[in-house]
Amino acid sequence: MIQSPASFVPTGTLLSDDIIPPGSPWGKVIPQGKTLRIIDLEGCQAVDFLCYNATDPTERYNAADTIKLQSNVYLSKGTKLYSGLGQVLFTITEDTCGKHDTLGGCCSSEINELRYGKANTPNCRDNFLKILGQFELGRKDIVLNVNFFMNVPINADGGLVISDGISKPGDYVDLYAEMDALAVISNCPQVDNPCNGYNPTPIRAIVWEA
Repeated sequence: MIQSPASFVPTGTLLSDDIIPPGSPWGKVIPQGKTLRIIDLEGCQAVDFLCYNATDPTERYNAADTIKLQSNVYLSKGTKLYSGLGQVLFTITEDTCGKHDTLGGCCSSEINELRYGKANTPNCRDNFLKILGQFELGRKDIVLNVNFFMNVPINADGGLVISDGISKPGDYVDLYAEMDALAVISNCPQVDNPCNGYNPTPIRAIVWEA
């Protein structure tokens, strides 16, 4: 069940407030010093996320450097999202879920067909291509992404699997822009693994200044 929308609005100057339907993309330049809040309205909804230097998008989120510099494959409060040039794009300043994936990447039509035997399915890579096209970016600009609210445990032997989500209705993550940064989202449409509880649901994206 979706909680009261008023409970999600942070204190400060509201710059934008969008509901992102299930399976839909979203993108916006977040000015330096502003915060993006991503809210999992109904719980257990994976949110695929990429970010770029808005001034020079060839500088973008680098998963390997983010993991190496913080010695952790999961993201949570205090994590910095690094670019490949060693600069911080966003800092996670609040997080009510506690753990977010860096390894699973985004689903695609081709990988869905290999894994589940279904052709031409809705997928996050196509969503990324759609929204990135609005900023004159394309396939070469898609790198290994963050999956907010997605649960991908790693066992002692290094094996991993996409598991049931741990986020609750109303869980959110706050991303503070350390530079003018382009943030793009695919509200994941996957129905063949449990990353969305087999039932994709809407999310909410709020941009504000404290």
